[in-house]
Amino acid sequence: MKNIYMIPKLLFLLFVLAIQNHLYAQAPKKHYPIIDVHVHAFKANPNTGDLCPWFLKNMPGADPHNHGENPSIFNLDCPDPLKAAKTDKEMQETLLATAERLNVTMIVSGDAGVIHNWHKAAPNRIIPSLGISSNKDMTVKAFEDSLNAGFYKVMGEVAPQYQGMSPSDISLDEYFAVAERLGVPVGIHMGTGGNGNINISNPKYRASLGRPFLLEDMLAKHPKLKIWVMHAGYPMADEMIALMGANAYVYVDLAGFIWSYPLEEIHAYLKRLVQAGFGKRILYGTDLMIWPKLLETSIQVIESANYLSEDQKRDIFFNNAVRFFNLDASKFK
Repeated sequence: MKNIYMIPKLLFLLFVLAIQNHLYAQAPKKHYPIIDVHVHAFKANPNTGDLCPWFLKNMPGADPHNHGENPSIFNLDCPDPLKAAKTDKEMQETLLATAERLNVTMIVSGDAGVIHNWHKAAPNRIIPSLGISSNKDMTVKAFEDSLNAGFYKVMGEVAPQYQGMSPSDISLDEYFAVAERLGVPVGIHMGTGGNGNINISNPKYRASLGRPFLLEDMLAKHPKLKIWVMHAGYPMADEMIALMGANAYVYVDLAGFIWSYPLEEIHAYLKRLVQAGFGKRILYGTDLMIWPKLLETSIQVIESANYLSEDQKRDIFFNNAVRFFNLDASKFK
């Protein structure tokens, strides 16, 4: 008789365990921490269009004699383009909510007011970065005072290529000297700048000024300066690999080209850097501007890379940035 009375109790316990297992399975899993080293804080522009990831997979040229035709910047021929934020409020709320959900911390440069607003709303998600691309942006003293004030932790994006200048141009030398003296890491734009960049909005831009070797003179002058080459110097893999081999403090990020170029091309370039032995010096970055969902899109590119081990993915997403920026890993768990 005792066994008969035990059956309902056993069924009840099994039912409780089943419910607990179901709830556990439904509970959102906390993501491993990710550090995005390349995010831009821009004022929203309601006229900015949506974006198809990997849009450079089909970029036709244009006719310079057809005055009504400009080269296509973005290809919108995809079923689900990423939506552009139309207001500052929408961008801030959507981006910070996404970063919280995906456990992403972002190194952010751009509009000072926007950076301060984001940092105030989510100080644990934002690491402010001070961008400068020429000596016309601010004086050396103002630059040093800004870094010494403590809000900005990083120097970047430095983009002299858009000014028609080499990163080793003497006019930038004192700024790099300040960063070297203060131990501030520097992010420098090297590589492509979009389809028809010169034709549309940047007549001073030169593709040849994206050569990684142009950094050598500057690095020789500042041997204790830590830099990361934004966009991994794409598409100049040979120079990038040679430069990293000669300079132990040089890292790269994957920003921009990770969502612009055809997926096959992205993976081929990333795989080349890893095969060359630099998996410990590759940083995850998006070059995110006004499309908040680029975080998820770009993360998936790394997650789906079957030639990377799980340890290599964690290095790219997190460990390498912790080492490069001298961060406390325990604060991101």
